[in-house]
Amino acid sequence: MIEVAHLTKRYPGRVAVDDISFRVNAGEIVGFLGPNGAGKSTTMRILAGYLPATGGIARIAGFDVATESNEARRRIGYLPENCPLYGEMRVDEYLRFRARLKGVPHSKLKARIGEVKERCGINDVGNRIIAHLSKGYRQRVGLAESLVHEPELLILDEPTIGLDPNQIRLVRSLITSLADKHTILLSTHILSEVEMTCRRVLIIDKGRIIASDTPDRLRRRMEGEATITAEVRGPQADVLNALRALPGVSEVLAEGADAWTRFTLRANREQDVRAALFETIATNGWVLRELHQEAATLEDIFVSLTQADKPGVRS
Repeated sequence: MIEVAHLTKRYPGRVAVDDISFRVNAGEIVGFLGPNGAGKSTTMRILAGYLPATGGIARIAGFDVATESNEARRRIGYLPENCPLYGEMRVDEYLRFRARLKGVPHSKLKARIGEVKERCGINDVGNRIIAHLSKGYRQRVGLAESLVHEPELLILDEPTIGLDPNQIRLVRSLITSLADKHTILLSTHILSEVEMTCRRVLIIDKGRIIASDTPDRLRRRMEGEATITAEVRGPQADVLNALRALPGVSEVLAEGADAWTRFTLRANREQDVRAALFETIATNGWVLRELHQEAATLEDIFVSLTQADKPGVRS
């Protein structure tokens, strides 16, 4: 659905997008991540036909966004970070206007507007003036507008920015439900949303793609050591020495001065020490109340990749 090859965007004195290449297949939900100024929004604007590239090729459904712009844009629904709505218009009026501009046939206009209003949860505000709506409703109106012409591809730049937790959950559910009919490229700073929504992640930094994989595979690549937590009742010094002696354990920290002590272990991920830990505690007659292994989050991976070369930051 999206093919990008050696895409570049230069401004005087800086390179915003630096020779990037990637693909997004039909039906995928792909998270597009990066720090502020990394080139995310620039790339999305080029794909949506709002900004010309300096070099390289970008195709949407096989159509070049530079030389076959009209055909490419017919297949795109674009929700920019700051959604440019006409605040003086009523919701229904605005959606009709945008649908006509996007070529929706008059015979389908009413039905199509009804469908996107239903899907985006804005049936109850059709007669309201857009400027009088809350931020959450305006964001949903923008999403409805991006869907009104039934595009094959949705490009969503920070669709949940400025929303409260309930509104974020609603938009997340909506995006997930759209995957049955649309390919989605999603940019957001809320990395937990990406973990729950996206099948694959692209990470861009300083204008270059530095990672492209599923969240699970990225996690496995980044996790050399595991962090294991065990809460144990027993003589703290004896338990500490026993856990430090386990094969594959590089570090053990102890917290707590009462009957129960919380031990945090750093251990080789390929040599799962949990079974040996449990056996050691049981053999010594100590009591185990909690045992779990922490998984690296997408936030951990993101920080590690995008700050690895910055002074004073450990990767």
